[in-house]
Amino acid sequence: MDAKTLQATSGPGNERYVITKQKSKFSTAFLAGIVVVLLLLGGVYLLTKYLKQEVVTEERLPMTEVEQTYVSRVQFADPKMSRAANFLNQEVTFVFGTVVNNGPKTIRQTEITVEFRDIFNQVVLRDPRRPWGPQAPPLVGGQSRDFQFNFEHVPADWNQAYPSLRITGLLLE
Repeated sequence: MDAKTLQATSGPGNERYVITKQKSKFSTAFLAGIVVVLLLLGGVYLLTKYLKQEVVTEERLPMTEVEQTYVSRVQFADPKMSRAANFLNQEVTFVFGTVVNNGPKTIRQTEITVEFRDIFNQVVLRDPRRPWGPQAPPLVGGQSRDFQFNFEHVPADWNQAYPSLRITGLLLE
């Protein structure tokens, strides 16, 4: 503690009085608190600025006449679906299946549009997805490859049936 002491003598009996004057710690603690709060706010700002997930819009895959003709040779097999709750107690819908290349050409990439429908057969969710990434090996003619799509927000009026899958983009070698 920072204190200044004053001694004084007074009165008929020469009584001693000690007067202690303390410097206020309030201003130092207050300034330290402001600095801590500013550091925390700066940290939160930097985290939200640099850790934001950028929405990357992928370019649509081509569907020229050659790809449109070849689409009939690409089929979906072994359709499965399941639902589970994540750690936030939100329902996640998983759509599984297999892409089968029944033609002679090699598929480098494909885009599948997944459509969820309601009881009136109207589309309530349409979402284009790619079953594998650009670094995945191409799908050679006669081969098949499994896929899985996760959907966190499927509308409540969905009819609970397996969604329709449609190839809307194809990149051939």
